[in-house]
Amino acid sequence: MRLGREEKRRDEFEGLLLPHLDALYGTALRLTRSPQEAEDLLQDACLKAYRFMDRYERGTNFKAWIFKILTNAFHSRYRKNQRERELRRRVEDGGHQAHVLAQGPTREAQSAEERALDHLMSEDIQAALGQLPADFRMAVILSDVEEFSYKEIAEIMDCPVGTVMSRLFRARRMLQGL
Repeated sequence: MRLGREEKRRDEFEGLLLPHLDALYGTALRLTRSPQEAEDLLQDACLKAYRFMDRYERGTNFKAWIFKILTNAFHSRYRKNQRERELRRRVEDGGHQAHVLAQGPTREAQSAEERALDHLMSEDIQAALGQLPADFRMAVILSDVEEFSYKEIAEIMDCPVGTVMSRLFRARRMLQGL
């Protein structure tokens, strides 16, 4: 039985994605610091990657390509969350029924994934990493955890290699201080 075009595309995508799924989830978890947000971020990135699979150049570094999509999705969410926090702050400053906007889902007990991540990194390192600005945290995660080269990180973060090196240097100094 011959596979249809869409089934072939899906099989190819899954074959390329599956070897990197754990690393993508781990990075998403480190960036968001929330298992639910990490899952949502990963799902968004995978959907975008599948949707734009025709833009992926076969034979090139799929891992770098999918990580770039993940980091772009994170930045989009981060900016959106900042706008929402700013709106919430304005409402609170204005006294307009802030309790409605301030209510959100409560943090649930730590998940198995979060506990596994805790075992991989000491609490001090996790806390310090969480205090870094997002671009610095991302550079450290991509370099020291995911072991991407400076050139790959530059492609993923869409910045020059020199900027990657600078962010890593500054982030590591911040981590030492923390």
